[in-house]
Amino acid sequence: MNREHAGRGWLLLLVTVLLGALGAGAVVGCAPLQRALAVPAHFTSHQLCSAVFAGEQDPARYFAEAIAPQIAPSDALVRYTVDPDGRSVRASFAGMIESRAVHRGAAGCLVLRDEDPAVPPIEAPVPVAPFLPAIAGPAVVEPADPRLRAALDRAFAETEAEPHRRTKAVVVVHRGRVVAERYAPGFTIDTPMPGWSMTKSVVNALAGILVRQGRLDMTGPAAVAAWRDSGDPRAAITADHLLRMTSGLDLGQTVAPDWRAAFDPSVQMAYDRADTAGFAASVDLLQAPGTAWRYADGSTQILSGILRDAIGGGPSAVLAFAHHELFDRLDMERVTLEFDAAGTPLGYAQMWASARDWARFGLLYAGDGVVGGERLLPEGWVAYSTRQTPGSEDFGYGAGFWTNQGEGPAIRYRRDAGMPAGSFMARGNQGQYVIVEPDAGIVIVRLGAAFTPRGDIETVARLARDVTEALVDIPSE
Repeated sequence: MNREHAGRGWLLLLVTVLLGALGAGAVVGCAPLQRALAVPAHFTSHQLCSAVFAGEQDPARYFAEAIAPQIAPSDALVRYTVDPDGRSVRASFAGMIESRAVHRGAAGCLVLRDEDPAVPPIEAPVPVAPFLPAIAGPAVVEPADPRLRAALDRAFAETEAEPHRRTKAVVVVHRGRVVAERYAPGFTIDTPMPGWSMTKSVVNALAGILVRQGRLDMTGPAAVAAWRDSGDPRAAITADHLLRMTSGLDLGQTVAPDWRAAFDPSVQMAYDRADTAGFAASVDLLQAPGTAWRYADGSTQILSGILRDAIGGGPSAVLAFAHHELFDRLDMERVTLEFDAAGTPLGYAQMWASARDWARFGLLYAGDGVVGGERLLPEGWVAYSTRQTPGSEDFGYGAGFWTNQGEGPAIRYRRDAGMPAGSFMARGNQGQYVIVEPDAGIVIVRLGAAFTPRGDIETVARLARDVTEALVDIPSE
């Protein structure tokens, strides 16, 4: 969501003022301040490394459009250099905090914690045959219906002044085929783009596959070694709690951050911890598991660690599982799922894929977990995933997906703006969306770098309404 990191810049501005008053020496002896200051440097090096080497994007443009607005006004104190030969990016904040991220092939980018350790590239697994039939040919699909062309025109219309919506790609799939798509200049059907928190929906899929295989229990005690000591109240946390954001752990919140965000445990986990899942699992309980909803990246990251252990092995083993059981089966060809230094997939927000690949992912859920006659997700998993979690009424959250089914201020707002009542969606920072309308057989992907309020939800809801009205009256073949 667009608000996931909105408060960071104000804290960093405050920190900058404090630095001027206290001097750089104050930073050395203050660990919380050091970690807060490290956020913009690590964020820049990692995201820019991913954009350049996984997303094949221009570094200056990506920094200006997707990084600088995220960390403003501290972006003025950030400097970066890109090393194409070394496939790495260096970034610094205020001349004091240094960060270096290195591209590791199929495992994406990693922020280095030690002094230039060897980081061997990780090869992508040999692909297996897809179950999903082709959704389009090699050329961009121009819409035949003038209503769809008008819908794309409105989705790509730019605001006159900041904040801009910067739509990069829209793909519309109807009954398994692309019927309309458009890309911004410099972007193509093959350009990988960040999903941000849509990656949480991918974690949902991987969890579902493991459940179907009998390798993951969603309702029993979560398989976290640190919680197994006698009397540890965290032993009551389940994988379902983690997926639904009701673990009760003191992980902060990343759905609507305020000026304290750079001190938020989940934020520091994401950008200043080598073992993300281990750090997130180390925090104490704030409330009893299952009693309160709090959206926090750390919850998903703990679950990512559980999935890693259930699969067994490091990034190569996890990538082989993810590709052979999910990505390849959906014919997703331009995917990079990133990992931390402990070998845990960064399931909270770090997967890149092309717009068509994100559409293929949506088709898995539009088909109730079945593609090409093969069931990937357990029966009833999609209904479980899109059932609203009690306590999330102000936002409308399910289990790794956002739902437009049920009641609550956010759901009513989205429906009033045009979102179909039976739809649900994967949703990510800066306005990333995969909207699924199962009854109509529609999947809509919108990707970009939007910093408009609410992640540009009004524009996206209007797109969903326009597309549905254009396609709903087309007879079945």
